[in-house]
Amino acid sequence: MKPGFWRFSVAPMMDWTDRHCRFFHRILTHRALLYTEMVTANAVIHGDRARLIGFSPEEHPVALQLGGSEPRMLAEAARIAEDLGYDEINLNCGCPSDRVQGGSFGACLMAEPVLVGDCVAAMKAAVRVPVTVKCRIGIDDQDPEVALDALADAVVAANVDALIVHARKAWLKGLSPRENREIPPLDYGRVFRLKARLPALPVAINGGIGSITEARALLEPLDGVALDGVMLGRAAYQDPYILRDVDPVFFGETAPVSDLAEAIEAFLPYVERQLAAGVRLSSMTRHILGLYHGVPGARLFRRHLSVEAVKPGAGMAVLREAAELIDRARADRQHGRAPDMAEAAAT
Repeated sequence: MKPGFWRFSVAPMMDWTDRHCRFFHRILTHRALLYTEMVTANAVIHGDRARLIGFSPEEHPVALQLGGSEPRMLAEAARIAEDLGYDEINLNCGCPSDRVQGGSFGACLMAEPVLVGDCVAAMKAAVRVPVTVKCRIGIDDQDPEVALDALADAVVAANVDALIVHARKAWLKGLSPRENREIPPLDYGRVFRLKARLPALPVAINGGIGSITEARALLEPLDGVALDGVMLGRAAYQDPYILRDVDPVFFGETAPVSDLAEAIEAFLPYVERQLAAGVRLSSMTRHILGLYHGVPGARLFRRHLSVEAVKPGAGMAVLREAAELIDRARADRQHGRAPDMAEAAAT
């Protein structure tokens, strides 16, 4: 395992971190660990694997997040993922959606630490790549001091490779999945206390982190305790260009691209290949709508892609036209010209 493997990662996010999203994120950072959306073990075993868990070689390092609570099925799914080339298998113990509650997995597993340990042990026995767990600090009326320790102890006994902790509770009764990302208060201190108690366990922190600056600050020691990694979620998706700072800030390496235009140019060959394979343009461009956040012409860029990329037969020209709107807005700003009427309307 390379040093710093979990130092910075982009969170698994349902309906967001699909293979197109991950490919674009990889253009912006060579070192971040990327995660798939959660896929159930049953779907991996019986479903369309190319569609559900296919990925491009350029995405490495990339981890598959599994959902499930049956050790034998998770072990089989983990074997399949390892054979496909995934660098890590992660078990979801933090998602609070109705879907996972109905299947008795996700955040529900915070109430069953022994079962989680059994699941991890089965996957560890099946694969050579790291097996990790992503969890909350507790659910509903659980005491986070007790609940998180119980889960951590169970997975450590099963030789888990790392624990990623979303530093807030999940309320399975009374809050929607979206509310569960925002309403329960964050408790970063609880994650540091876990690391202090289990110093040999690699621990990464997740939840409510809004920028690269905030992420880097969480890796600074607190009372002599330092975490091993930080995981960024919505901020990385909504404003993906912030990922360009990951390699310099977290790994002391040069950023892969010098500017936004270079990032778009690097994405074009991938888009062209996927279009030729029958993928809709909007399936890819939806992941870059926030790319020009705060840049003149950003609203026109988003509107053009939102309207034109979903049309049947939309192709490379749509993406190039969107980029040209940015160039035009930038030129207008440099020459002191008033914004185009369409941009004014878009604002």
